[in-house]
Amino acid sequence: MLENNRALSLRTRRTLQSSSWIHHYFIVWKKSALASFSYETLFDYAGRTESAAKLESQMSQADFWDDSEAAQVTVAKLKQLNSVLKPLDESISASDDLEALVELVKEDDSLESELTAEVIRVEGLVDQLELTSLLSGPHDSCDALVSIHARDGGTDANDWAEMMLRMYTAWANKRELTVELLDRQDDDVAGIQNATIAIRGPWAYGYLRGEMGIHRLVRISPFNAEGKRQTSFAAVDVSPEISDDDTDIEIKDEDIREDVFRASGAGGQHVNKTSSAIRLTHFPTGIVVQCQSERSQHKNRATAIKMLRSRLARLEEEKREAEQLAKYKLQPKTGFGSQIRNYFLHPDQRVKDQRTGHYAGNFQSVLDGDLDGFLDAYLRWKASDAVPVAVDE
Repeated sequence: MLENNRALSLRTRRTLQSSSWIHHYFIVWKKSALASFSYETLFDYAGRTESAAKLESQMSQADFWDDSEAAQVTVAKLKQLNSVLKPLDESISASDDLEALVELVKEDDSLESELTAEVIRVEGLVDQLELTSLLSGPHDSCDALVSIHARDGGTDANDWAEMMLRMYTAWANKRELTVELLDRQDDDVAGIQNATIAIRGPWAYGYLRGEMGIHRLVRISPFNAEGKRQTSFAAVDVSPEISDDDTDIEIKDEDIREDVFRASGAGGQHVNKTSSAIRLTHFPTGIVVQCQSERSQHKNRATAIKMLRSRLARLEEEKREAEQLAKYKLQPKTGFGSQIRNYFLHPDQRVKDQRTGHYAGNFQSVLDGDLDGFLDAYLRWKASDAVPVAVDE
């Protein structure tokens, strides 16, 4: 019966091929005791396993939580390692079970539905591993700093920027990542002028780096008494959160100007009356960052330095990608024709990525944080070295 079901046979063959791929890269190494050959595997299974074991050993020490900040860093590292190791272990086990199940179905076709379900599950695991393999950039494993700025469109653009802030926060919450608000400038009428959040968790920057650019919204304006259609823009910048001990990014005191000002927004009398907010200007690059999330000027300065370090790391990454960006003209700019993604609420509801062509027909689900389809499509598109495929006015 299995041979007569063409669709199932094709799916089974594809999954078994994927299982063989997993075996080739992981199982052979798993059975080997020679750590010097770990570079031969795609994910360095043995190296990651050894690192995870060391971290687990550290966490088992009685004094582990004496230094809370250091402990949290260790826990984050282990979580990142397990985000790769657990799917790998599950895929290896599933590939063995799947081959055995295929043999059973040849003898008993009543198990065919069980095989179909298992094939679909294993395909999902393999697809996720393939995506993880694309996160190979120097900072892809880092946490992400996401900055959102209102651009053309007046009050609608300010409102749109705040909608996007909620969208990325919702995406992070769905993935059980942590979100910290570092800076927020509210508009006098509605929405925000700009905001910066830190999204922390496994591969946060690797997944979000493709969101950098102009995002365009088309809708009937809630701020227009005549109910006219309005186009507004928001710019997104994504940088890796670089650790303080990263010696590759050097910041000299003479290269920055520090301005102190009163924090704005909600937060009580202290926030509004004390000059605790910090703005840093980096002279060589012209980068400006600011932080007002803490009451302490010292803490705000430390966070601003980290934000500047992250922007400089992103700048170095952009230099490495400059040739490709110039070739495909993907540099984020302000205004019509420069957006990376279009969001439509009128005349119909849809969201379409200009680079990958990925499409979502449910506008609200995207605003509620269902971004994985767009993020995954970008990773695959980036790896394919393809040109933008969508032109949507």
